[in-house]
Amino acid sequence: MNFAHTRIHRTLRLLTQGRGSRLVSAGLCVAMLSACTLSPDYHRPEISTPAQFKQAEGWTQANPSDAIARGAWWELYGDKQLDALVEELNRSNQTVAQYEAQYRQAQALVRSSRAALFPSLNLTAGKNRSAQGTGSSSSSLSNNSSGIRNTYNAQLGVSWEIDLWGKLREAMNANEASAEASLADMAAIRLSQQSELVQNYLQLRVIDAQKRLLEATVAAYERSLKMNENQYRAGVAGPDAVAQARTQLKSTQADLIDLAWQRAQYENAIAVLMGKAPADFALAASGDIPALPPVPVSLPSQLLERRPDIASAERKVMAANSNIGVSRAAYFPDLSLSMNGGYSSSSFNNWIELPNRYWSVGPQLALTLFDAGKRSAEVDRTVAVYDQTVAQYRQTVLDGFKEVENYLVQLKVYGDEAVVRQEALEAARESLRLTENQYKAGLIGYLDVVNVQTTALSSERSVLTLLQGRLVASVQLIAALGGGWDARTELAEQ
Repeated sequence: MNFAHTRIHRTLRLLTQGRGSRLVSAGLCVAMLSACTLSPDYHRPEISTPAQFKQAEGWTQANPSDAIARGAWWELYGDKQLDALVEELNRSNQTVAQYEAQYRQAQALVRSSRAALFPSLNLTAGKNRSAQGTGSSSSSLSNNSSGIRNTYNAQLGVSWEIDLWGKLREAMNANEASAEASLADMAAIRLSQQSELVQNYLQLRVIDAQKRLLEATVAAYERSLKMNENQYRAGVAGPDAVAQARTQLKSTQADLIDLAWQRAQYENAIAVLMGKAPADFALAASGDIPALPPVPVSLPSQLLERRPDIASAERKVMAANSNIGVSRAAYFPDLSLSMNGGYSSSSFNNWIELPNRYWSVGPQLALTLFDAGKRSAEVDRTVAVYDQTVAQYRQTVLDGFKEVENYLVQLKVYGDEAVVRQEALEAARESLRLTENQYKAGLIGYLDVVNVQTTALSSERSVLTLLQGRLVASVQLIAALGGGWDARTELAEQ
């Protein structure tokens, strides 16, 4: 700081000597030499990161496919209709549009703070009509018109605040960091909305598969009911078999009806995510369920680069760090340079003439001597804000690790469960086949068939429900990793 004080002393001496040309040169020297900053040196907050994920055993490192567009992670599911829906979301989602508008506001603040580093040029022109009394009431009344005077002024002024202590630069740095955080927030909300749409779409497709299963089951149960009714009329079966067959059929029909409102909810959610009214959107049923993609695992360092919410949290730390410098600069004097020149005349005819010209030039040094601790309180506040953003950044990183670990173990458990569920389904199908043969041979009653059919249908639905959970967990894991498999962040691609 001693160098800064010496520089100010020399500059002020130049500013009080010589003509306007020397004044301008001195001001430029101050601006070029000014490199003092009062904010702390920024370092990324330290946080303990594990060498690998705890649940990563058995998973492999990402190998992105060249056929997949960078950042289009939803293409991993290989569904063209899903791709089109997400692209529509990217164009029309209203939540993303809100964050995009916030980012444009942040960009405007950056441009405004950058403009403060440069001189401002003002042009004014006007007419002033004035009068002054003579001190005597009688003479003032009798000679009122003779005391009126017109004054015409035209002035060109230049003002410039010299950024001696880096206050303006630090304010600009804070706004730039805030704008970058806003951009990351927009990327995070876009990823969240994309994830929500993909989850809704995948769950809707599983419901379509469940609907097909129940429709086929209802058709089979209708045949069974008809068969039992025929047997009852022929005296082969009792009324209990007919009642059981009818109960089984109606229960399954009720389950089929219940799927209608569930599907409608997912369809309406997709419509809103794309910026459409539910009444203007319909999604036809499909016979296919998108395949579960092999989901690779990233290292924690790549997670930090990939997740936009973590990037946003760090940039907020950077902005808070710069704001400390802005608050500290309030302890030091503000130096501004102003130059004005123009013409002033009492007559419009000879207004712009050489004898009527005037000019003024000079520096101004302003320093607050006493403020009852206001500046000190502001410094304490900005330091506390910085500490808060550091804690938020660290918590965001920890939450990111937790989410990835949770979805990893969820997918691992679901994968193990899927093997057992499939084995149970195959056993239930075989049991049903044998039971139906025994019933047709007259070896067992229809109640035994009903029980086995119920078990088989439950196994079929459990497999589909488990597949739904695995698909949703895979989307959640992709979102927790920041989307995509490229090591570069989505933010850098925009």
